Amino acid sequence: MSIQVFGLPVSRGVAIGRAVLVASSRVDVAHYFVPASQTRREIERLRRARDAVAAELSTLQRDLPPEAPSELSALLDVHLMLLHDEALAEAIMHWILERHYNAEWALSAQLEVVARQFDEMEDEYLRGRKADMEQVTERLLRALARDGTVSVSMVAAPAQDVAGEDPLVLVANDIAPADMLQFKRSVFTGFITDVGGKTSHTAIVARSMDIPAVVGAREASRLIRQDDWVVIDGDTGVVIVNPSPIVLEEYRFRQRQSELERARLNRLRHTPALTLDGENVELLANIELPSDAQAAVDAGAVGVGLFRTEFLFMNRGGVLPSEEEQFEAYRSVVQTMAGLPVTIRTVDIGADKPLERMSLQELRHEHSLNPALGLRAIRWSLAEPAMFRQQIRAILRASAYGKIKLLLPMVVHLREIRQTMELITRSRQQLLDSGHPIGEVQVGAMIEVPAAVMMLPAFFRHFDFVSIGTNDLIQYTLAIDRADEQVAHLYDPWHPAVLKLIADTIACAQRHGKGVSVCGEMAGDPVFTELLLGMGLRSFSMHPAQIAGIKQRVLRADSRKLQGAIERTLQSEDPQAAWNSVSLRGEEASETVLQH
Repeated sequence: MSIQVFGLPVSRGVAIGRAVLVASSRVDVAHYFVPASQTRREIERLRRARDAVAAELSTLQRDLPPEAPSELSALLDVHLMLLHDEALAEAIMHWILERHYNAEWALSAQLEVVARQFDEMEDEYLRGRKADMEQVTERLLRALARDGTVSVSMVAAPAQDVAGEDPLVLVANDIAPADMLQFKRSVFTGFITDVGGKTSHTAIVARSMDIPAVVGAREASRLIRQDDWVVIDGDTGVVIVNPSPIVLEEYRFRQRQSELERARLNRLRHTPALTLDGENVELLANIELPSDAQAAVDAGAVGVGLFRTEFLFMNRGGVLPSEEEQFEAYRSVVQTMAGLPVTIRTVDIGADKPLERMSLQELRHEHSLNPALGLRAIRWSLAEPAMFRQQIRAILRASAYGKIKLLLPMVVHLREIRQTMELITRSRQQLLDSGHPIGEVQVGAMIEVPAAVMMLPAFFRHFDFVSIGTNDLIQYTLAIDRADEQVAHLYDPWHPAVLKLIADTIACAQRHGKGVSVCGEMAGDPVFTELLLGMGLRSFSMHPAQIAGIKQRVLRADSRKLQGAIERTLQSEDPQAAWNSVSLRGEEASETVLQH
């Protein structure tokens, strides 16, 4: 039967495909595809894990004290029986051989299937055996984790080896940033998660991949089964499970329309971003991996406004990248951009981007009282001076190959600035003394905390530019965890306080003759393009897939007319309504100009 699930639309468009479930587990599970040549190796890993767990259980049963209740021995018998169940083993091997899941993913996927079967049983005793299955699975997962043959790096199999004729959509309770990074290289055409908000990392990466996504869909991972046909409506936040033929055809038509619109916008990629009144606007790209730089060039970006370097540090089993490895990554981006500027942000670890593989739930509730207010971003870097020094040296060395700007995340205190500037100065001198060529590197700060906005005059004595990270600025201004779907409705970019902080930052930078850009999600949202232009912003940084749509808005905008409406909007108790009344009239006028 067909059902609908509702969540938050975070990446526009329509995706249609078969569901691939990433089951949640109390044991951390790596999710990655393996090439066809390695599927037998995964099956062998699974066999070794089964044998190891069987030996553990047999030893436990043999060493039971005489006074132990007989039920305990019987329970161990049940666990051993489940371990050696041939039907279960064949089902797990199916996920490895047919879908190319790694052994851990195959095991957790089959647990999800079996757990639902237990839930549907009428007999209470049989329903209770679900817990036995979960316990056996977790023992197997721990045994696999102890298996030294598993590679730290994840391997993405070719799409045709995994999906066959059918496209795939990913369904999960939550997706860790490290897994999202891996899935980014993979075959999914859409994402659905039970939790998360519009600026959660899952949402941001989905937008960077330009694929539809719905987050905060509550019970989606429980209601959707493996291989169900699913439609993701990224425009409205609706997920349709097993749609009727009529509904399916309607959404396929919308897919085709969306592809035509994307092709039309793509023709703008080499058109200069000039407003109707002749103002030049800089449209830059946000990237997460060196390989993303080519997508930025192809999209017509005039530089990289934000290189999120923390993704170089993930999926490495806790082993940090060396200075040489980082240097090669930064140089690769600079060379791909071929003379266009590249802004490299130092590592922003913490909060929703933990360094080690752990779920966001674990991070929030077990490892820190409040990670968003804890040791993250520049605080983490300054607490790890050896690591920070390596990154600074690698960035400075790469500056010999092109124009680089160095961006510091979440700066609040002047002492943080002094410490960092001293480290940069020392690193530069050490490199020069050892014969390394270095280019001119501008240093800037992310403006993500209200305190930073209030400190801007002092900041500008040290920094060449600032970049407004609207995601965190909204979070810290409104005291909203942007990854928590329970308060997602309170996350409001139109809040008067948020808009005033952004406008004040742009105005202050202009008064001091300093560069200012917006690199948060507002930069890539066409709803805010005219508003930011009216505030005086001339540098936007966004995911490459968003550039063409924003350029279209810029080409239709008259910045002088927009500027006249800003003061009235900022003074309004309902800025969104005030701005919409102005922008609607402006759109009518600009359409008339374009027609003539």
